[in-house]
Amino acid sequence: MITGGTGSFGNAVLRRFLKSDIREIRIFSRDEKKQDDMRHALQSSKVKFYIGDVRDKSSIDIAMKDVDYVFSAAALKQVPSCEFFPTEAVRTNILGTENVLNSAIEHGAKRVVVLSTDKAAYPVNAMGMSKALMEKVAIAKGRELGDDAKTVICCTRYGNVMASRGRVIPLWVEQMMEGKPITITDPSMTRYMMTLDEAVDLVIYAFKNGHNGDLFVQKAPAASLDVLAQALIEVYCTIPVRGTGKPVIANRPEIKVIGTRHGEKLYETLVTREEMVKAVDMGNYYRIPCDTRGLNYDKFFTEGDEGISKYDDYHSHNTVHLTVDEMKELLLKLRFVREDLGLIDRTRVKEIRSE
Repeated sequence: MITGGTGSFGNAVLRRFLKSDIREIRIFSRDEKKQDDMRHALQSSKVKFYIGDVRDKSSIDIAMKDVDYVFSAAALKQVPSCEFFPTEAVRTNILGTENVLNSAIEHGAKRVVVLSTDKAAYPVNAMGMSKALMEKVAIAKGRELGDDAKTVICCTRYGNVMASRGRVIPLWVEQMMEGKPITITDPSMTRYMMTLDEAVDLVIYAFKNGHNGDLFVQKAPAASLDVLAQALIEVYCTIPVRGTGKPVIANRPEIKVIGTRHGEKLYETLVTREEMVKAVDMGNYYRIPCDTRGLNYDKFFTEGDEGISKYDDYHSHNTVHLTVDEMKELLLKLRFVREDLGLIDRTRVKEIRSE
């Protein structure tokens, strides 16, 4: 079962699972329009659709019966929305996730992977705060269950998923298409860059390798907003559309700096230094096991960890940074960009430029 299954991640992981021998895939979400669109597009008897809301555990229980594996992706993700309606973020991201976990445990699901975000590390906005507490809830549940439990609960935390709904890349393409300036908050702001397929790879890795209470993070490159904007302009204003000899957009757009928005960070942290101390390097990933210390307050005043001061956070300012050319290569992996350039057939209406 995929909660929030009609979102960007749900669509991406579903494409992966349709090629597998999984007998049945359940899409759980509250948006009947998106479910209907997905149902018509897929025409697959393997996929079953359940209307419900993670805030309502009874609706989860109906969908959870006989489920073996759960991917918990339902969330409120937009920073401005959560800033104005923080209680809604609490109800969906924290309490809703707890409902999913409790239902999975009660129904004997084998594995649950909870999806989080880099904004949960040192959160400065309501969305990140709610996701941070969501992680704490999931990790605590896993710790309580222990290593020998029937249900395994682990988390994944990843950075900016390029061109998922509501992200800046589709916005900038729309602005260019309409002949408007590209609006940048801060050119030196950095963000991790990963494709939806890479996000799915991380979740599958956690699914296969996770123990109760684990948190998995994928190592990822980053780019400044200036580099991202320049790369996007190069792709759309210089690369000719196949068969036409002309680029998608004839005139290079102006770049307009508008300043940092409420709740935004200059850079994003994927792993805090406190987590880096215990992180296990798995090659392309970090595995951060849960803290198994007991709740003994005396030790908080007599014992510490001198090693923490020797570590740095792992964030988008100190990871590998992409050049404009490298960023262009990454952009050309996006499905809607390839569609715009005539490299593959268009699968959705032209106005929908997201993954």
